[in-house]
Amino acid sequence: MLQNLETNAAAGARPNNCWVESIRASSPTHMKSITPSLLEEKRAWIIRHPSALDMFHEITEASKGKQIVMFLDYDGTLSPIVENPDRAFMSGKMRRAVRQLAKYFPTAIVTGRCRDKVYDFVKLAELYYAGSHGMDIKGPTKGLKYNQKSKVVNFQPASEFLPLIDKVYKVLVEKTKSTPGARVENNKFCISVHFRCVDEKKWNDLAQKVKEVVNEYPQLNWRQGRMVMEIRPKIEWDKGKALEFLLECLGFADCSNVFPVYIGDDTTDEDAFKILRKREQGFGILVSKFPKKTSASYSLREPDEVMDFLQKLVRWKRDSADTTKSKV
Repeated sequence: MLQNLETNAAAGARPNNCWVESIRASSPTHMKSITPSLLEEKRAWIIRHPSALDMFHEITEASKGKQIVMFLDYDGTLSPIVENPDRAFMSGKMRRAVRQLAKYFPTAIVTGRCRDKVYDFVKLAELYYAGSHGMDIKGPTKGLKYNQKSKVVNFQPASEFLPLIDKVYKVLVEKTKSTPGARVENNKFCISVHFRCVDEKKWNDLAQKVKEVVNEYPQLNWRQGRMVMEIRPKIEWDKGKALEFLLECLGFADCSNVFPVYIGDDTTDEDAFKILRKREQGFGILVSKFPKKTSASYSLREPDEVMDFLQKLVRWKRDSADTTKSKV
């Protein structure tokens, strides 16, 4: 899909309807009716990616004797997807669940959002935060030390791009202001162009405007996320690289007894799911109500199920600790 758009843009052509059809197919809001074939597809998908809640015993059995490390996306995972990204607030109940989780496991938020903005949403100082798809990482300012090899984290591999990102952000704001519903978000080391509130008939035009700007700056590229276009520096860095970096900071880089669990809902989270498959450690969990192509092993339907899974994990760990103490 993106290759077609790149080719068209390079040739001066306007994006064709393939891009629109791909976006429509990947957007749950456009699934008006469930046909028998779609039901069968969903059943087959669930067999390949069963519910992490239903398979909870299997997951915990696989983690026995290993240190679980939790990686969580934000939008669509800890908070619901909303039309205005500035109002993607997590619930107090979810915040309490994440706080309890961090008491027992090293926990990181890995998001495309600006790190400072997502911290304002979460407000938990005991977490690791990886903003801008992992290009802005900072460790906890308080909390437990999980490993003696842990080190202080403050990492920004794309800092040299900050002036360029600010410049392109301003250009995109000006370029897209004639498209009703379009919203440009400066995430410090990357830019998000949201089109969830844009009329479908305007999607191609908006994509063309964005591509025309990006083509002027060879240091940048773009990727499609969930109803968003992401403009990023051209460096070898993504959420998968951020996961590996954080494991190294925690002292688990070459460790066989670590068990990373990554939960996310977006296409950008696939980079982390693929890393976990490559490492043959831990699991990826995709948050989605609908079948999607994914490298995740398990699935959850929505943020409420994510919260249930986190709470269940905390109870399991607490009960395991109590059992161990009673045997001593």
